[in-house]
Amino acid sequence: MENREKESMENQEENEEAGPPPGWQPIPPPLPVPSPSEMAQMVCGSCRQLLAYPRGARHVKCSCCQTVNFVLEAHQVGQVKCASCAVLLMYPYGASSVRCSSCRFVTEIGDHNRRAPWSVQQGQSAPPSNTVR
Repeated sequence: MENREKESMENQEENEEAGPPPGWQPIPPPLPVPSPSEMAQMVCGSCRQLLAYPRGARHVKCSCCQTVNFVLEAHQVGQVKCASCAVLLMYPYGASSVRCSSCRFVTEIGDHNRRAPWSVQQGQSAPPSNTVR
């Protein structure tokens, strides 16, 4: 019986020296957890789930309904109250209307909510092409 134990121990030592079994891969180190200042939040446009995402992301996929949400920065967003239920709605500048995620009513965006053209925002208005000098 001692011989069998010796052989078993020798085989075990040989296996340990040979390395990991074929197909074995090490577990990658965990990704660093971003600090709260590097995170942002938004509400899913489909199911209204609160989503947290790394600041600077362009798209966020909802873990609840799998909808891919487009992320807009503060300077790209307009706000208007729903004409039906008065919920404050956010929409991308330039949109002609916005559908309320609460009551599904479509609110038209008036001229007072529309964003000025980029050239006006930059203070660089191009001269008319038919100007006589």
